[in-house]
Amino acid sequence: MKIGIVANLSKPAAAATLAALAAAARELRVSFVVGDPEVRRHLPQAKLVAPARFGKAVDVLLSLGGDGTVLQAVRALNGASAPILGINLGNLGFLTSVPDAQAIAALRAIVSGAHEVVGYPLLEARLLRGPRRRLVAKARALNDIVMGWGTSPRVTMIEVEVDHQPVTSFVCDGLIVATPIGSTGHALSAGGPILHRETPALVLEPICPHTLSNRPVVLPNDRLVSLRVADVRKKLLLSVDGQSSGWLEYGDVLEIRQSPDVVRFVHLPGYSWFKLLSQKLHWRGSSADPK
Repeated sequence: MKIGIVANLSKPAAAATLAALAAAARELRVSFVVGDPEVRRHLPQAKLVAPARFGKAVDVLLSLGGDGTVLQAVRALNGASAPILGINLGNLGFLTSVPDAQAIAALRAIVSGAHEVVGYPLLEARLLRGPRRRLVAKARALNDIVMGWGTSPRVTMIEVEVDHQPVTSFVCDGLIVATPIGSTGHALSAGGPILHRETPALVLEPICPHTLSNRPVVLPNDRLVSLRVADVRKKLLLSVDGQSSGWLEYGDVLEIRQSPDVVRFVHLPGYSWFKLLSQKLHWRGSSADPK
């Protein structure tokens, strides 16, 4: 079995976790594949492949770090079907369900087949520019697509349509379109709802809306969402899964819909989304009978 590795080497536990995986490789009869020469220094036996070939060269991909590293792993796969297992080397991480202390046990479960694979849909976006709405860029995201911030601290205006029907014009700092997985990311910090990962929906979340009546909107996931930059005073930054992806100009239209493609994740025995949620959000409660 060919196991891909993507790792955030800035995490204090990264070196020790990679060393433990290297020691277990021979016993488990797995080979490691990496696309980063720096990661290979910690896994000397790993095969180094070009980034363009990485996704097709692995059977399973281990992501060592936090949620940002998982999103990096999604980009590294570039549409390949290998499932991802997130190993948490930090604190908060909704996409990393396995702590670093259980990395070897997780690898054993993958090799033995004691796991399930679940697919989650992506968002796809098309950036249209000019009076003829010329296509200038495409992007895909697992968590969210955001337009906002920009070249000044002033609020901006974003016009929203759903299936070509006008919805409203948000006066705000920006707007987030999130998947159910992304609902526990940037959208949650902006005040959005938490969606179960299997909910067939999208979230529209304005960032710091000027009007307090503006609230998150939850849509069916088969809708086409169109966002138009309606403020001539400044450009807006386009962010795709937390990565800067260029500037949006006055009149630009961003069309966002659910992609037919999915990203596949490994779930180990005992995995529970509700347990993960309560751990990460530090929810408290008691099942004891009231006195």
